[in-house]
Amino acid sequence: MNKEKRTEIFERLRKANPTPTTELVYDSPFELLVAVILSAQATDVGVNKATARLYAVANTPQAILDLGVDGLKEHIKTIGLYNTKAENVIKTCRQLVEKHDGQVPANRKDLEALPGVGRKTANVVLNTAFGQPTMAVDTHIFRVSNRTGLATGKNVEEVEKRLVRLVPREYRQDAHHWLILHGRYTCVARKPRCGSCIIEDLCEFPDKRDYIE
Repeated sequence: MNKEKRTEIFERLRKANPTPTTELVYDSPFELLVAVILSAQATDVGVNKATARLYAVANTPQAILDLGVDGLKEHIKTIGLYNTKAENVIKTCRQLVEKHDGQVPANRKDLEALPGVGRKTANVVLNTAFGQPTMAVDTHIFRVSNRTGLATGKNVEEVEKRLVRLVPREYRQDAHHWLILHGRYTCVARKPRCGSCIIEDLCEFPDKRDYIE
């Protein structure tokens, strides 16, 4: 895909949604960090329901530490893998209190050192909480990037590197939000909604005609 096509794709996505953001509900970098940790293999809707209950009683590292693992589990037990996630959140809270004065670090090295925080989670926090133009490549972005030809790669790291290199600078801050939403609601996995896609004529997916009604 050439630069002109990529630019037009993001221009259309921006026009349709000028201020995209995560669908996770949060009021601080810490709340976002916890929500992203909890969101692995879970829906944003499910996470938001759980964190609404949790944050009403504990929304700081120390407050969640005071709940303890069992207390935290009671608030997030509706989320998949909640036992492991509760352990990681408690460990992360302890590390934040002991090493970062209870604040979420705004750099990749310290973020990825937190339990339960991988590269994707760090990218989400850096982008959404701290305004850094990172690319948090999840299954949606991986699919959209490869299917459209926007940035192809055999794994998420390859796709991330290509997106960082190829997405025009003026769109980088919001690009991963646009691509996630596009993959979640239009370019879905099993039956992409090509007929209602605003970038259908720019997309290089060879089988899209099969999905145009």
